[in-house]
Amino acid sequence: MDTNVIIAIVAVVVIAALLAIGGWWFGKSRKSAVDKSTEAAKAKADARLATEKSAAQSAAASAENAEKTKETAESAATEAVESATSSATPESPVATEPTPVGSAVTESATPAVETPEAAGTRMQRLKARLSKSGNPFGKALFDILAKDNLSEADWEDVEDTLLLADVGADASAQLVDDLRTDARITGKADPAEVRATLKEKLLDLVGRDTDRRLNAEKPGAAKPSVIIMVGVNGTGKTTTAGKLSRLLVAENKQVMMGAADTFRAAAADQLETWGARVNVPVVRSDKDGADPASVAFEASAKAKEANADVLIIDTAGRLQNKSNLMDELGKIRRVTEKNLPVDEVLLVLDATTGQNGMTQAKVFAEAIGITGVVLSKLDGSAKGGIVISVQKELGVPVKLVGLGEGPDDLAPFDPEGFVDGILA
Repeated sequence: MDTNVIIAIVAVVVIAALLAIGGWWFGKSRKSAVDKSTEAAKAKADARLATEKSAAQSAAASAENAEKTKETAESAATEAVESATSSATPESPVATEPTPVGSAVTESATPAVETPEAAGTRMQRLKARLSKSGNPFGKALFDILAKDNLSEADWEDVEDTLLLADVGADASAQLVDDLRTDARITGKADPAEVRATLKEKLLDLVGRDTDRRLNAEKPGAAKPSVIIMVGVNGTGKTTTAGKLSRLLVAENKQVMMGAADTFRAAAADQLETWGARVNVPVVRSDKDGADPASVAFEASAKAKEANADVLIIDTAGRLQNKSNLMDELGKIRRVTEKNLPVDEVLLVLDATTGQNGMTQAKVFAEAIGITGVVLSKLDGSAKGGIVISVQKELGVPVKLVGLGEGPDDLAPFDPEGFVDGILA
């Protein structure tokens, strides 16, 4: 055989052997790698399963503990209720039904019923307050008149003081003439005599014998007696209506109020607040801007049905130069009188407005008729003379005065107390 052939055969055999050995080694290595990967995956899966098992066991334990805690709490609560039930007295039984959620709020929101101050006590307190107020024209007059010899300039000062206090031109001239012809003033009288004389003259102007009772308080008054409150914006009309209801309740009268001020926001709410404090019901509309005459009509019907002693109708404030609004007051009165006669129309005047209040008063008197005047804020005014001028111009008395912000700072007008207060 040729040597080359032999070499070739040997080479082929060697190559085949190498290939066989390489294939066997590669297969072994691959199997080892697969085995390792499988073992790693298995180990990872075992670890995950162990974690999940542990978490499940923890959750179960937590749930069991929570259930035990709940049972313990319920047991404690049951024991507490049983203990409270066993210790409760017959006068304070434990409620068998749960209290509604809103009941506590309702009870706390409802104001306690108050007992208003009696009229007599009010007048004494208001007299003292008037003497300490900014209403000094009486004292100024006394200081001038107490001089030994009054000159013409002194008499001019007297008249100027009266005019500045809004006594009015006619009333001022009348008072000056009376004082100048009185020997106790023009002579060398002592201060006590001067004060007494001045007091008498002022009482004559104020009207010491004028009947200032509300028509509702007079013998034979209609029942229900109707009072309509009127005035311009800002005089304290709604507040005065609320205070008047307290004054009448203090006199043991059954009072009802009608919220015919349907234009001012929250006016009806304000009136209801006043009424709730003394257990006075308020008739109002369910919507803002309702016809005030319809509210007045409904209020008069309900007051008649309830047989109330007094019905107070609050009206919206209005400027005296608005003819359409003034005509509306007449409509309110006419509609109300279809059910009940109107016994009283009270004009609420701000004492601080002075003679401007006189212009207001005249227009209201023409529009609806005025039976009396309520002077609010008299304690903050140096123009107390408006008491004299408003009565002289309108021919109706000042029946009530307000001298403070308190709920009972409204009292029947007392001429003697007023004069004593401004001379103090």
